[in-house]
Amino acid sequence: MEATAPDRRFAEDYRLAREIPRDGLTAWRAAVAAEVELAPGATVLDVGAGTGSFASAFADWFGVRVLAVEPAAAMRALIPRNGLIEALDGRAEALPVPDGCADAAWLGSVVHHIGDLPAAARELRRALKPGAPVLIRNSFPGRCARDLRVRFFPGAERIVDGYPTVEQTCAAFAGAGFSRVALHAVPQESAPSLAAFADRIRRDTDAKLRGLADDEFERGMRRLRTAAEQEPDRPAVSWMDLLVLA
Repeated sequence: MEATAPDRRFAEDYRLAREIPRDGLTAWRAAVAAEVELAPGATVLDVGAGTGSFASAFADWFGVRVLAVEPAAAMRALIPRNGLIEALDGRAEALPVPDGCADAAWLGSVVHHIGDLPAAARELRRALKPGAPVLIRNSFPGRCARDLRVRFFPGAERIVDGYPTVEQTCAAFAGAGFSRVALHAVPQESAPSLAAFADRIRRDTDAKLRGLADDEFERGMRRLRTAAEQEPDRPAVSWMDLLVLA
């Protein structure tokens, strides 16, 4: 189905607000490389690929083929197209890929959007080669204090508390034969300054912010703008978790 004009505007806002500049993802490249050996000829399954920021990063970093699965047509339309990236219409619980086709799966900020995690885990088990890992980049309850949005918008922690915990995620995947391999907190530079980070915020595109009351959001923006004035040269560094299952 073709994307509507509001959907296209949302996707453009999402890309502006949520995609992290490539040079801000240096620690993520290192964290992934430490967990799985990826090289040209390998295939990575990017589940919930959004506008394709990480699909493009994986292709550039490792020279791998990326199967970028995204259910929203407007988001999928913005995924970069090249010889290594294939954008597919699908969702985690029903992946449009062959059995045993991927050397790793990447779930970036998507676990809390999946309606049936055990079903998604079974699909990933089907799609992955034996022993291939699932790499989950997400915020988890009780582990999000260094998230910039939680720092400036404390109510965002309440939103994250509704996400699956590390333990719940591991339990959902255990039914499909996955076990926890590693859990790391990884930094990312979301913007070169707090002011630039504030300028990029689009509330409707961010699950951690759109659930806040208006006054909570406005207070958070004031805190962020004040901090940006006090520390004009401070980069906007946030942290998220990398949970590895195999």
